[in-house]
Amino acid sequence: VQLQASGGGLVQAGGSLRISCTTSGSSFGRSVVGWFRQAPGKDREFVAASTWTGAARNYADSVKGRFTISRDNTRNTVYLQMNSLQPGDTAVYYCASKAPRYSSSAYRGSYEYENWGQGTLVTVSS
Repeated sequence: VQLQASGGGLVQAGGSLRISCTTSGSSFGRSVVGWFRQAPGKDREFVAASTWTGAARNYADSVKGRFTISRDNTRNTVYLQMNSLQPGDTAVYYCASKAPRYSSSAYRGSYEYENWGQGTLVTVSS
């Protein structure tokens, strides 16, 4: 499964942006899809994840209430709507997918994800 993240760009603090994750060659199926980000000089960190139906969605505390993960399985696309963006949100955002098996990390562990996209850069200016 090849994933592709898109929609990144430059936005002012307080603004909004929606990034997308699609697959090529196959569908997400019932995979769990997560978003992670990596800022310059920092480790990759969990942002949000959603199960196939969206019944279970988890967020990092730093983005809770500002970011929303959603998926349109008919379009094979997962979105991350980002509102009230802050300079600290500047990072390369990656989407990843994993099989819908039990997660010991509540889908927060990057080590659980089998497929990764190439990332899209989000820059928030102050």
